[in-house]
Amino acid sequence: MAYQKVVISGIDTSKLEVLSEEEKIKLLREMQETGSKEARERLINGNLRLVLSVIQRFTGRGEDIDDLFQIGVIGLIKAINNFDLSREVRFSTYCVPMISGELRRYLRDFHAVKVSRSLRDLAYKAMQAKEQLTAELGREPTVEQIAQAVGEEKSEVVLAMESISDPVSLYEPLYSDSGDTLYLMDQIGDRNEAESWVNEMLIRDAIAALSPRERNILHRRFMLGHTQVEVAAEIGISQAQVSRLEKGAIAKIKSQL
Repeated sequence: MAYQKVVISGIDTSKLEVLSEEEKIKLLREMQETGSKEARERLINGNLRLVLSVIQRFTGRGEDIDDLFQIGVIGLIKAINNFDLSREVRFSTYCVPMISGELRRYLRDFHAVKVSRSLRDLAYKAMQAKEQLTAELGREPTVEQIAQAVGEEKSEVVLAMESISDPVSLYEPLYSDSGDTLYLMDQIGDRNEAESWVNEMLIRDAIAALSPRERNILHRRFMLGHTQVEVAAEIGISQAQVSRLEKGAIAKIKSQL
């Protein structure tokens, strides 16, 4: 992929270093084991093109590209600080949603987000595929299945679906069995995929803050796939109580995201 010269905050991005995955892991290990500031600085500089590629998805809304770039770098730094070397996952796989998340929070808090036509078109294609797959499978499809159906990468489908979701309700469909952003908990249930860990890392703190009963209900509902009626029978309470506790847990998770 050829990179166009883009000057951001005095940086000629066409001349930025690009690190290999092996180099990134080596620098991450050095930084974590020795506290090397040089390794950390090289990691930041060596991933600025990645930041640029992510922020380009958010341009065209009247935003200052310098501002978006700086916010994206904040997400990059958070990814560098929090990356767990013990997990078998590519750094970029973990980094991209961290950068995107930081940008979405910035845009959500300070601006009305205008979605590009290409993202909107992909989102609608994904929703149509989701409905068709639900009918064919008799259950909610995974994001991977939706992505395969529309011929796009999973990350692009997630971004498109989120881009047309109201920020306040972004995570609620995750638990309602009917929304566009089921992918977070849906992927956590699949421990064999690297992306599942990425999403787990993004919400595990919010889940940890729940009560044992709330966690138990969410586990049965969205990892085991049980209905509210089934959960009620399993833990000895009414379906209405399960519904109330589930909604309360959702509200707590949303307040932390």
